Amino acid sequence: MEYEIRSDTGRKRTVNEDEAAVFVHPEMQTVLAVIADGMGGHKGGDYASSTAVRMIGERFMSADEEVVTEQDWIDLLYDAVVDINQLLYTTAQADATYKGMGTTLDLALLLDDHCVVFHVGDSRIYQVTGKAIRQITKDHSFVNVLIDSGEITEQEAEVHPQRNWIMKAVGSEKSIVPDRYSFSLLSQSYVLLCTDGLSNKVEKETMLDIMSKQSSLADKADEFIALANQRGGEDNITVILLAIPEIEVTPV
Repeated sequence: MEYEIRSDTGRKRTVNEDEAAVFVHPEMQTVLAVIADGMGGHKGGDYASSTAVRMIGERFMSADEEVVTEQDWIDLLYDAVVDINQLLYTTAQADATYKGMGTTLDLALLLDDHCVVFHVGDSRIYQVTGKAIRQITKDHSFVNVLIDSGEITEQEAEVHPQRNWIMKAVGSEKSIVPDRYSFSLLSQSYVLLCTDGLSNKVEKETMLDIMSKQSSLADKADEFIALANQRGGEDNITVILLAIPEIEVTPV
């Protein structure tokens, strides 16, 4: 499977508090994409996101022959998120330097013909198939609360002054329960993970236009970063693109 990762500090920040990685298990034929957007100051945000991605990767890559079923993978990743939350929370409580630290966290686990997602925060995962793009995750944001209550529209949310306020992050509370989603993977489609430095600057329709171009996956990733910077680049910008190859259908 082909994939590309891009992360850029942006035009206004001096430190990149985003972190992203793709892990390929050598024995299980399983792929895990992870993206995180840290918060809590330069030191705290960078520590939170990098620690989350590193710990998730270590748990995933250390999975042995006892991890067999989809539920085994789900349990492994869920426990990892809980442990990361506990580590970040206790670190922030013990050291004033890390006060207010936290991170968004999105995981996309590719298992055969479907994808399992864990989600905390306002980073996003999209599925792109042919002429359509679908947002899989739902932002844990203040404006989404207002949308759900009918107080504002999605269009108003895009320009709301508090649109960057998130209501849930790994490490900010003593305990956490990540959202979980699952969707079918289709042949010659894409899975896109990004931080809000991209999704706040590039709307879904433009994302689809870029993904539909007859260009390489690397060029698509580069174009996302360039466009977000061109439109202001006030935040760190990170994207992971996964190209799903032809999926073999086993005859019944």
